[in-house]
Amino acid sequence: MPATRIWLKNPLAVFTGNDLDARGGLVIHNGLIEQVLAIGQTPALPCDSVLDAREHVLLPGLINTHHHFYQTLTRAWGPVVNEPLFPWLKTLYPVWARLTPQKLALASKVALAELLLSGCTTAADHHYLFPDGLENAIDVQVEVVRELGMRALLTRGSMSLGEAEGGLPPQQTVQQGEVILADSERLVQRYHQRGDGAQIQIALAPCSPFSVTPEIMRASAEMAERLDVRLHTHLAETLDEEDFCLQRFGLRTVDYLDSVGWLGPRTWLAHGIHFNPDEIARLGAAGTGVCHCPSSNMRLASGICPTLDLLAAGAPIGLGVDGSASNDASNMMLEARQALYIQRLRYGAAKITPELVLGWATRGSAQLLGRSDIGELAVGKQADLAMFKLDELRFSGSHDPVSALLLCGADRADRVMVGGRWRVVDGQVEGLDVQGLIADHRQAAGALINGG
Repeated sequence: MPATRIWLKNPLAVFTGNDLDARGGLVIHNGLIEQVLAIGQTPALPCDSVLDAREHVLLPGLINTHHHFYQTLTRAWGPVVNEPLFPWLKTLYPVWARLTPQKLALASKVALAELLLSGCTTAADHHYLFPDGLENAIDVQVEVVRELGMRALLTRGSMSLGEAEGGLPPQQTVQQGEVILADSERLVQRYHQRGDGAQIQIALAPCSPFSVTPEIMRASAEMAERLDVRLHTHLAETLDEEDFCLQRFGLRTVDYLDSVGWLGPRTWLAHGIHFNPDEIARLGAAGTGVCHCPSSNMRLASGICPTLDLLAAGAPIGLGVDGSASNDASNMMLEARQALYIQRLRYGAAKITPELVLGWATRGSAQLLGRSDIGELAVGKQADLAMFKLDELRFSGSHDPVSALLLCGADRADRVMVGGRWRVVDGQVEGLDVQGLIADHRQAAGALINGG
C-alpha cells in the first residue's frame, strides 16, 4: 500500500453514497479513506500530496455486478444484431465455443480497461464457457485483474444441460457435473480472498435454468454454503425462459430457484424482469438481490426490471453492464444513465433520481457482492473512487454537477483510484498500451468469428 497521505481537496461536487458532507474533500492513507472533510475543514495530519479537485466531481468507485468479459470479441456482430435472447444465444454459442486462453485474456483486458475508464473499480464477471483447451478460464482472468489493479468477483459459471438433453447450448459447450464442482472448489480454495480490501473473490454461477441441470444448481448451493461464497445466475430475463421452466420443471422461475435451494441472501440474480407480485415479495423476504442490466434488456427487448417494487420488498438492487455482445459496451456511467431513463418510463421522473441510480451503481452493487468495505465514501472504507471533469462541450451550460454526469452523458473518468493507487490519470489507464491492446483484440475478434 502507498505510505503517502493524500488530500483530494475541495472537489466541485461529491456523491458519497451516504449522508456525509465531503465538500472539503477526502484524506487517503494506507489505501483507506482516513478523513471525510466538510467545507472549510482541513486534514488532521500533514499530507504528502494535495490534489486540487476543484474541477472534479467525486464518486465512490462504481461496481459492476454482472458481465461476460469474453463477449467483447463479438460486439455488434451482424447475424445477431436484431435477434432476441434465445436465437441470439443459439447463433453465438458455436462462435464462443472457439475461445482460447489468449483470446479470453485479450477480451477480459479490454472489458476491464473499458470499465476502469468509466470509473468502475470492482467488476463481477460471469464466465460459463469451458471448451477444450479453456479449462483454466478463471485462472486466465485472475491474472488480467491483477495486471490492471482492479477488484473482481469472478464467478465460476457452468453449463451442463446441452441440446441433446433438451437444453439450449450445443454439446461442445457443456461440462460434466463432477468436473464443474471439482473446478469450482479448486478456484475457491486457490483464489478467494476474504475480509476488507479483498482483490480477488470467487462465486459459483450455474448459467441459467435452460443450460444447467437442477442437480448442478443444488450441488452448487450446497458447496456455496459449505465454502461460504456467493451464488449467481441469470433468472427471469425473458418470457421464453419462463416458458422453458414451466414446460421442463412445471415451475415458474422463482419456484424453481426455491426448489434448488437458491432463495436466500447469498444469491444475486442477473436481470430479474419477469416476476409477479408474490415472487417479488418472496425475493425480498429472502434478501435475494437483483442486478439490473438496462442496456442489454433494451437491446434484446427483454423487458424492464421492477426495481422499486423489489427494493420496497427488501431485495437489494445493483447495476451491471451485462455481456459486451448485448450491451455492447463495458461502461458503467453509460449503464447508470440508461437505468435512469428506462426506470423513469416505469416509475416516473420524480421517483428515479440521479442520486438513486448512482446509489445502485455503488452501495447497492456492493451489497449484491456481499461487501461493506466499498461502494461509499466514508472513514475506514477502501479508497476506491472515481473523479470526473465537466469540461467537455456536452457539459457546457450544466448547473448541477452530479446530475450532469448522467443527464449530459459522462462516459470517461479523468482519474480513478483503487485501494489508494491511481489506476487512471488524465483519462489514461496507467501502464496500459491501449492502441496495442486494440490492435491485438481486433485481430482476435476477427479470427474468432472466422473460425481461427
